[in-house]
Amino acid sequence: MAASIFAAVPHSPPVAVFKLTADFREDSDSRKVNLGVGAYRTDEGQPWVLPVVKKVEQMIANDNSLNHEYLPILGLPEFRANASRIALGDDSPAIKEKRVCGGAFSAWVGRCALRIGADFLRRWYNGNNNTATPVYVSTPTWENHNSVFMEAGFKDIRTYHYWDAAKRGLDLQGLLNDMEQAPEFSIFILHACAHNPTGTDPTPEQWKQIAAVMKRRSLFPFFDSAYQGFASGSLDKDAWAVRYFVSEGFELFCAQSFSKNFGLYNERVGNLTVVGKDADNVQRVLSQIEKIVRTTWSNPPSQGARIVATTLASPQLFDEWKGNVKTMADRVLLMRSELPLSTGGPRTPGTWNHITEQIGMFSFTGLNPKQVEYMVKEKHIYLMASGRINMCGLTTKNLDYVAKSIHEAVTKIQ
Repeated sequence: MAASIFAAVPHSPPVAVFKLTADFREDSDSRKVNLGVGAYRTDEGQPWVLPVVKKVEQMIANDNSLNHEYLPILGLPEFRANASRIALGDDSPAIKEKRVCGGAFSAWVGRCALRIGADFLRRWYNGNNNTATPVYVSTPTWENHNSVFMEAGFKDIRTYHYWDAAKRGLDLQGLLNDMEQAPEFSIFILHACAHNPTGTDPTPEQWKQIAAVMKRRSLFPFFDSAYQGFASGSLDKDAWAVRYFVSEGFELFCAQSFSKNFGLYNERVGNLTVVGKDADNVQRVLSQIEKIVRTTWSNPPSQGARIVATTLASPQLFDEWKGNVKTMADRVLLMRSELPLSTGGPRTPGTWNHITEQIGMFSFTGLNPKQVEYMVKEKHIYLMASGRINMCGLTTKNLDYVAKSIHEAVTKIQ
């Protein structure tokens, strides 16, 4: 028999976070804790369908005027407009001056918004088909940032300083130095809030310093906003950086995801907000984005976008959603405050105040790979090799066990 034409295809390694979840499910130990996957969990360790989402899903099911016709290529118009509105604010000068054009497009979650934005920038930013424009991502960052821009055709992916391992906080000076030395027109991927994986965000004053350098050096900000409202419980606070950059006159992209703040993990709902100098520029950009979308997925799905649009467009539903989001954010903040390591429990070597100082779903614990391995193999606590944990995996029932296990790992394993 002739060899398969696919015989030379190598086997790709599994995606680490999904492999971690699979290992957790196969573990029969009663003490096991999953701190890996990036999804919200209740204090009972269960997924949570937001009450407002259940209500809107029922409304959609009962609406006989809806059908399954194609959407516009750029997506559901009311979703696009409302998504951009919550990112930029009701009083956004960019929206009033029609420099946003009611939003950009509905996509298969924020990752696709990133990819379409990357495809556009490669084709039309800093020259035509300029694959040599440097793209900077933070060290560390969400692993997909590198691959998204590489697959879009960019050849020069660089890193900028972000996490100071010794201080377990932001390396602001290193970040600013990297921006000062970056070639003009370089693209910088910025986390709007709840930095993944560190949970460490710049303060407003630090964001102002970052914006000043980027403006002077003619650097392009591409925000990734996956946790608006989920990080602090406030939509406005979590969008502060994006809105400040817009107020400073930046043209920018902002990829939004509604997986976390709506709990729509498998509906894949995202938006790319484009802010330009004027309406004419934005319309030309959108015409090219429409062309890219047409050859990528042709037409977007409607269900998730309709859930979000219906919720954001109704004052009553919008208020209910904000309450649901605050419920999630408050539980995460509670777990941070009650984790014994951060409240004077076991006298674990090192400093642990970063647990409460960080924000959002994730915390960068500072555990090294050997300590992580000990946690997984000996204590059945599943976390990423980087030491990142999902704070939502902590509950009032497992807090003490996790804290004592971290103490044991740090004191036994160097």
